[in-house]
Formats: sequence, C-alpha cells, structure tokens
Amino acid sequence: MADDVSSYDAAADFGALYDAIPAYGARTDVAFYLEEAARSGASSRVLELGCGTGRLTLPLARAGHEVTGIDLSPAMLARGREKLAAEPQSVRERVTLLEGDARRIALAEKPSFDLVVAPFRVLQHFTAIPDQLEVLDGARRHLRPGGRLVFDVFNPSYASMTRDRSAEVEDTPEQSLPDGRTLRRTVRVTAVHWVEQVSDVELIYHVRTGDRTERVVQSFGMRWYTAAELTHVVARAGFRLEALYGGFDRPALDDSAPEIVVVGSVP
Repeated sequence: MADDVSSYDAAADFGALYDAIPAYGARTDVAFYLEEAARSGASSRVLELGCGTGRLTLPLARAGHEVTGIDLSPAMLARGREKLAAEPQSVRERVTLLEGDARRIALAEKPSFDLVVAPFRVLQHFTAIPDQLEVLDGARRHLRPGGRLVFDVFNPSYASMTRDRSAEVEDTPEQSLPDGRTLRRTVRVTAVHWVEQVSDVELIYHVRTGDRTERVVQSFGMRWYTAAELTHVVARAGFRLEALYGGFDRPALDDSAPEIVVVGSVP
C-alpha cells in the first residue's frame, strides 16, 4: 500500500479470495470498532482507511453509522460494492466507497468526521515514516474538533521474528469456493529489515480449477511498531493519545499482548 499499486490486486478477483480466508472473518476487532463508533454517536460519521471488501464497513453501516470507505485496490472495492449491493437500501445509502490513497485524502474543505478508523493493520502497509505521517495527518485534517482516531497494529514478537520463516507454511487448508474452485494458502517471510523495522511477506493463494493450480502471490512489506514509537508518532501528527490497549477487549498493553490498539483524539 505504500506504492501506487496495491498488493491486493494480485488477481482480478482477489477480493473473493481474501473473503474466503476463515481467519479474516474470525477476527474479534469488528465488535471493538462498533463500540468505538457508538462512543462517537448513535449515527456518527466514520472515515475508514483501507476498507477492503467491507468487512468492517458493512457492520458499521448496519449499526446506523454513515461510512466513507477508502481503499487503493480496485479488486477489493469491486468485491465490497458487490456485497453492498445485496444490503437493504437503508444500509446502501449510508455507505460511500472510494478508490484512493490514504496518504492523499482530500474529501472536504472542513473537517467533518467523528471517527477515523484504520483497522486490521492498515498503517503497517506504509513502511516509510513520511508516508505514515501523511496518513495520520490526513486523518486529523478530516476529523472535527474532539473527533477520534482508532487503529491497530500487531505487537512485535522478536522471538518469532528472529526465526527463519523463509519456507512456505500453510496457514489456510484447502477449502471450496462458491464457484467450484478450491483454495488453500501458504505464507512465508522472505526478509526482515531490522533497521527499517520491515518484514517482507508473501501470501501465496493456491487456486485449483479441476487439475490446474494457479499460484497468486501477494507480496508486501509490513512495518512493525513499538508502543513507545506509536506514542511519539501519534503526538507528532497532532493527536492526543487516549489509550493503548493490548487487544480488542481492551486489556492492558504488555510484552505478551498480540495487538497494539491505539485511540487518539483531536485536541
């Protein structure tokens, strides 16, 4: 996502492949983000960065919020629009999906959103510091005074990251797709750049049609952050830090926490 071409366009129907991964649907973050939206108001205006196929967008709209979703990937947005079309009119009217770069948001002259969210590690796709600050600055400029920013990243496990993970490991066993194809997925880390704090990751989707198997490779860098660094970068972007959680049920952040969940606000 730090480039102008999204890694989520590795195949024309990548959105459907993405939605077929059970681990994505099983994430517990949706309930958390719904709670955060409710704290901003019963029918708050939400800007979602990296909305993808609507995994969070649609639940937010069903809950009564007005959602503007931005994503760089045409394939993911196409899938999101397909899913949105199946929703009741009342939900469809509350959603706007836009193709765009989160570093270059320009939606309104005056800040008007109550909440900006960047779920499921969106900020980690921006590996360079100037890009990270552009994303956060754009979020702040679109928030009303008192508006809030909420996002999550993984809490780095250095024990795991120092292991050799260059061999492909299956993370999704073979399963059937609605169109009759089958899909399984493997993952590998091709390099770890310690100075830049970036892991180069490949997710390999093995799509089988009859006796033919296609490998769809999604390659991207994942920038990891420490809690201390996030505290600094959020303040540098003009936010007041309200909370750092260690997960989506709001536990205290410690070394063993799987996530770092950040809540900030515009002073």
